[in-house]
Amino acid sequence: MQLQDILYSQGFGTRRVCAGLIQQGLVQVYPLSDAPAPLTCTDSSAEFAAEGLRYRVQGADWPYYEKAYLMMHKPLATECSQKPSTYPSIYTLLPSALRLRPQKGAVQGVQAVGRLDQDTTGLLLLTDDGKFIHRMSSPRHHMPKVYEVTVKHALDEKQVHRLLAGVVLDDDPKPVRAAACEALTEHHLRLTLTEGKYHQVKRMLAAVSNRVEALHRSQIGGLRLPDDLAAGHWRWLTADELACLAA
Repeated sequence: MQLQDILYSQGFGTRRVCAGLIQQGLVQVYPLSDAPAPLTCTDSSAEFAAEGLRYRVQGADWPYYEKAYLMMHKPLATECSQKPSTYPSIYTLLPSALRLRPQKGAVQGVQAVGRLDQDTTGLLLLTDDGKFIHRMSSPRHHMPKVYEVTVKHALDEKQVHRLLAGVVLDDDPKPVRAAACEALTEHHLRLTLTEGKYHQVKRMLAAVSNRVEALHRSQIGGLRLPDDLAAGHWRWLTADELACLAA
């Protein structure tokens, strides 16, 4: 695969822009995957095996991925929208190459797999793989999501039982049930859901006469938010982490 095509596929601009970066000496390629230092390549048509390739663009190291799979620790007061209305977009936390990865149609770059409200923090997945987004988001797959919920009023066994038994939301006569529910303290609840309705956690707590004060998603499927991933930061998913989501 030509080097300019590799850079284009990874979101570094049009093929002409990518060729310019290469010809200006701004791109280095690691000759071997474990090589300690890269070599400058100024030939935009030079051929490389894309899979497993490591390269450097304008001083930043990048791995080649045919599809991007990321996790982010979504911070407070951010919106999961390309066109936010009030707060900054979570996409501003990503480098431009990930925001510009080419896709078919009008969509460009990685997209959030589902959304978290502006006042919700925690684990967020992003990808440019449409099939992955569909599989993770489809209610047919019942992907469990774990939330840490801080509530205003003291919890009791009756509230926990009602959340497990099912509560009726105002726009759906069918009861919505928690897959798991545990009161960790009087004001801290761990709630597992397998469907994703609009403001579901907040509305379920309101249905049992309580109120959400803080909401944090700690886990999706078998994937937990790492303790060392600070709010506002992101990283690539490993093969093992992807396997946790496929299980």
